[in-house]
Parts: sequence; structure tokens; C-alpha cells
Amino acid sequence: MSEIADPVPLTGDRVALEPLSAAHAHGLRAVVAEDDLHRTWYTRIPAPEQVDAEIERRVRLQREGTMAPWAVRRLDTGAVCGTTTFMNVQADVPRVEIGSTFYAPSAQRTGINAETKLLLLTRAFEDLRCIAVEFRTHWHNHASRAAIARLGAHQDGVLRSHQVLPDGSLRDTVVFSIVAAEWPAVRAGLRHRLARGGAR
Repeated sequence: MSEIADPVPLTGDRVALEPLSAAHAHGLRAVVAEDDLHRTWYTRIPAPEQVDAEIERRVRLQREGTMAPWAVRRLDTGAVCGTTTFMNVQADVPRVEIGSTFYAPSAQRTGINAETKLLLLTRAFEDLRCIAVEFRTHWHNHASRAAIARLGAHQDGVLRSHQVLPDGSLRDTVVFSIVAAEWPAVRAGLRHRLARGGAR
């Protein structure tokens, strides 16, 4: 298995990223049920009854070397508040995409996303020596697009009619990236945001 696909534990001041396992199913069922998060039409979030299968899928992809999945745990309450991954692992480059991420609505605008991204990007650029990290999101997911742009990522383009979603609608996928040369400035920006409270 590629080192990139190894979801090593990562800990900050607000969150702990734990290798995803079946033990996180109960917490993640509560996350996707909060404010009917799983009904968000422009992103793929499992319904509560689908959480176990989604965990199994991600762990299987980890074993195959194409994904490193984590559960995100808040340190202030101890509760699981979301999940995230390294996906589309290209170990020979090396390059990864950070994606398949969702958080409980109560965890949003708390600095949890900013610190999670700081931990993941530090892992990618400093431990794994990735040359680039990619982010993808639905054209209509304006909150996600704004959050990615606030990281300092550059929009590379839009893949039009890129995917067919379960409801039959077509997804236009917006692609962003951060390259290794940009990482010091991105890191400084994230640290500054977190020092000021870290909204998003």
C-alpha cells in the first residue's frame, strides 16, 4: 500500500483526524442526520442507513491504495463531526485530491474545516512531498467553492457535465489546486485564520 493511502492519526488544537473505521458509524449517522444534511442535493452525503456501507467502501479503497479516509473528531466535545479523505491517490507523482468531505452543520464556521485542511495539507506537502493537492466540488456548491478559494487554492477550470448524479442531474465539477510552491503562503494564511478564530 502507498504511504499516501495510510490515514495516519493527525491532531490539532480543535480536531483529531482518526483512521476511519466501523467504530465511527454511530457518530457519522448522527452527523448526516443533523438538519437532514444527507438531503443536500448537490453533494453526495450518505443517508443514515447508508453510513456503514460508505465506511466499508472507503476502507476498501484504502486497502486498494487509492484513498486515505479519516473521521473528524471535535476536541471540545469529543464528538465525531465529519469525515474527509485523500482520494485519487497518484503515488508515483505524488499528488492527491482532498475530497469526500462533509461536516455536521453545527461544526461549520468553527475553525474545524480550516484546521482539518491545515493538517491534511501539512501531511501532503511536508510528510509526503506531494507536488500538488487538488480539490473538486459541484458548481452549485457555492459554500464549498468559497471555502476552497479561501484556502488560497487556484481554480483550474470547470469540467462541464462531468458526472451523472443519483437523481439523474448532471454535475459540472469545479477543479481547484494548490501546488507545492504555494504551500508556504497557504500555510501562513491558515495559521493566521485559526489564530483569529478560524471561521470555516
